[in-house]
Amino acid sequence: MAAGQADLYRFVRRYVGDADEALDLVQDTYVAAWLAIRRYDPERPFDVWLRRIALNKCRDWGRRRQVRRLIRNAVGLDSPEAGRVGDPSPDPETILQDRRHLAAVSSALDDLPYGLKAPLLLATLEGRSQVEIGDLLNLTPKAVELRIARARARLRAVLDQL
Repeated sequence: MAAGQADLYRFVRRYVGDADEALDLVQDTYVAAWLAIRRYDPERPFDVWLRRIALNKCRDWGRRRQVRRLIRNAVGLDSPEAGRVGDPSPDPETILQDRRHLAAVSSALDDLPYGLKAPLLLATLEGRSQVEIGDLLNLTPKAVELRIARARARLRAVLDQL
């Protein structure tokens, strides 16, 4: 496994907590990235773009897992409803709502200036410390902290309007 792949695997593994699921999600991430490569902006860091795709895959996995757990606990494993829990396809209303929310989040992230977006993504998606981010972006840790706070405030303001 290449260094970038290993980093992505560790990121996904920490998120989902299961090694086999993490391998599947990393593979899904690379497939999704390949299918969306035309939308990649070469002006932005590739690894951050890839991690955003991985994070979305992890969130989808978590939502499906939570729904399965709730239904299985509510109806029991022997009921016919429990047999349909594994169906990964959400209903059309959920798909539409998720797409709208994702579009709003993506738009809000895209509207952030690079000076705010980069520290936020490095901190939230990669779990890097303020010192590491400062070294990468030639900023002081305090400047990184301030930029992350400003980015979160801007995103919160946009998302609160939804």
